[in-house]
Amino acid sequence: MSDTVYLLNMEFEGHHGVSDEERADPQVIEMDVEYAMDLRPAGTSDDLAATVSYSDVFKICRRQVEDNSYHLLEAIAEHTAADILDAFERIESVTVWVRKPGVPIDGVLEHAGVKVKRNRS
Repeated sequence: MSDTVYLLNMEFEGHHGVSDEERADPQVIEMDVEYAMDLRPAGTSDDLAATVSYSDVFKICRRQVEDNSYHLLEAIAEHTAADILDAFERIESVTVWVRKPGVPIDGVLEHAGVKVKRNRS
């Protein structure tokens, strides 16, 4: 049985994009994360040590966006998912959505985005 914890509409600034011009100035990157794990131990004990703190997951997301420079949203999502799974053995799977609202496209577009789901092997 898996339960779910989620963090929605996180916003960070980073230097990401295909071209040098796109990476020159910081841009907003939006991210959502959902992770599956058994929440019964935390729910019955009311003890933070029995779960994965969403504050710690938030820090991983921020670090990936703010401390790295990727060409692709796919790379941000992949590295974030891998870091979360590596950091927390309790997490069975993680889904990461990455959106970029400022995509340089000749037309109307709210944002471009990717979604990756990774399971513990």
